[in-house]
Amino acid sequence: MEEKYAKVNGVNLCYLIDGEGFPVVLIHGYGAKKEVWKPQIVDLSKYFKVIAYDIRGIGKSERPDYPYTMDILADDLKGLLDFLGIKRAHIIGRSLGGMIAQNFALKYPEYVEKLVLITTNSGVPDESAVDMMIESAVNELNLMRENPEKAFLQKAKLVFHHDFRRKIFSNPEQEFYGGWSLKKQIEESMINPPEEKDLRNLGNAIKTHNTIGQLDKIKAPTLLIAGSHDRLTPRNVMELINKKIQNSKLIVLEKAGHFLNISRAEEVNRLILDFLNK
Repeated sequence: MEEKYAKVNGVNLCYLIDGEGFPVVLIHGYGAKKEVWKPQIVDLSKYFKVIAYDIRGIGKSERPDYPYTMDILADDLKGLLDFLGIKRAHIIGRSLGGMIAQNFALKYPEYVEKLVLITTNSGVPDESAVDMMIESAVNELNLMRENPEKAFLQKAKLVFHHDFRRKIFSNPEQEFYGGWSLKKQIEESMINPPEEKDLRNLGNAIKTHNTIGQLDKIKAPTLLIAGSHDRLTPRNVMELINKKIQNSKLIVLEKAGHFLNISRAEEVNRLILDFLNK
């Protein structure tokens, strides 16, 4: 998988493409990078042309220093598709990526064939909740610079079910689906990490996210995947999205947390492929 760059809306976005066929776009979450999708790329690329990219402000993409909005991030996705000459695609987003996917589907419905939303929400209760999330991410970033293992352990308590945590910490080198391991993840987190300004600029975009009153306008077939033990986006948040999007189906994975695309990769991949191949 060769990394390439696209000049989109005045910003260089780093992306990679793997596989051939109908295009599938993967949008990562807050503070993550395109590499978080490795367990999905290994399977999806057997049937589709998979495009994963670093959103602005993260990874190897450019990081202009001003507050971002959902409109900007949705326009970036459209710009990337236009750059690649793609007129229609399956759009898959997790967490923040799922928020971008919702805004994109509402603003540019003609580009969306099918939609997959994983552990995401349709808005935040108030800005103070986002501020708390940002400060937590900044603290985690500072701790990572001093002690990467401790920082990941702290994060793992939030994003993984305790059964999976036991597995990865009992053997940090054990590889799971797609070659993911605790050791590799910690090493990956040290490559092109975000800066505090990046976390704050991306956090501002979350403050501008509020699709709950418009979700009924999304007509594309939609798959929702939630985790029973997701502490960041509880299942009832996904249930609300399921009620609002008429042509949607919700699947809740038991004993799964916020990063279920990693901890339950094989099941998640099967659900996505079954849905896209219908």
